[in-house]
Amino acid sequence: MSSDQNPKKDSASSNSNASKKGATGPRKRKKHRRGGKGGGKTHSKSFQIDEEAVLRAKQRFERKPPAMGLPKNLDPAPKKIEMNWKLTPVPKRIEREVHDIVCRPGEFGFLEDERVDEIADLLGNRPISLEQALSLRSALNQEKAVFSHGRLQRRAREMLRRYESGESVLSLSKRYDFPPVNLFRAILSARNWSKNRIKETLRDPDRKLKGRDLTEFRNAEAEDRVSHVNQSEAHHAADLFEKVLCDHFTENGVRFRTQTDLLKEQVASEGRPIRTPDLLMLDHVEINGVPVAWIDAKHFYGASLSFQRKKTQKQVNRYVEEWGHGAIIFRHGFCDGLKLKGAILLDASPIDLTELLEHNKRLNDERLDEDD
Repeated sequence: MSSDQNPKKDSASSNSNASKKGATGPRKRKKHRRGGKGGGKTHSKSFQIDEEAVLRAKQRFERKPPAMGLPKNLDPAPKKIEMNWKLTPVPKRIEREVHDIVCRPGEFGFLEDERVDEIADLLGNRPISLEQALSLRSALNQEKAVFSHGRLQRRAREMLRRYESGESVLSLSKRYDFPPVNLFRAILSARNWSKNRIKETLRDPDRKLKGRDLTEFRNAEAEDRVSHVNQSEAHHAADLFEKVLCDHFTENGVRFRTQTDLLKEQVASEGRPIRTPDLLMLDHVEINGVPVAWIDAKHFYGASLSFQRKKTQKQVNRYVEEWGHGAIIFRHGFCDGLKLKGAILLDASPIDLTELLEHNKRLNDERLDEDD
């Protein structure tokens, strides 16, 4: 289960086809593949059909020996269950427009109500919800953190000099657009601290940091929902999303094994987790006409970003290799520009999210009480 922070508060370059110098002959126009006839809507299928993966999913119960996690003898035998899942992906053009609305340099933490209201007003009538926009913001900030890491490390000593001259971590974060906690780690690294020492220190800052360093770290963590140390809140919300997802398939008569079941079994037999999707289907489930042998839940918006797609595709490939075609369910929906081979993309629209929403409301109320 992949997680993301509570959305209420935080919640491409072009390629040239020009001829090389000195080339001869006419330039051939490159054909672009589009979904449907006559350049129809490309979001009609937000996945890439892998016939081999589909066949593997259909035949997974007949394999000898059985695929990982599947019982040798299922009683009753796997039954066919067909489900319709209405999808409303966010157009890629809209996602690009929202980028500049939700992201500001140095803004990595929880958003004040006034800023959230401003984003809501700027979204206008675009076909994207506020929750989706805020989850997109999180994905964009994560991408920014990943791609800026090398630049931050190269400028670590400069950050240290400015910090020791009296400039705060939050001021440096806004000036250079680095996540505050990552920036603080870079400062410690510039002091020649080892990675292990930094890791242990930030796990127990009250005991291992003193004076200004402790104050600056606490300020950095409070304004950083991207690289902050404590991820327990996000993990709990992700676990709740998995629970309501299990409830949904149980109510629809689908049998499955959970990630917890698979993890325990694989640790016992292999000594470590190998492949642990959130749900491993024990029936022949088809969603929108596509076989789904497994499901993995993502407690965030599925953005059309290269770093997110590559990470998810790598995970999908492992599951497809073992069980065949599956599905990814995004809590906050997904962009029609996100394409994964071997998995259909789904949103949470048919799921009863009452328990999860009540949990998020309690967290927000507690946070408001702390602010008061």
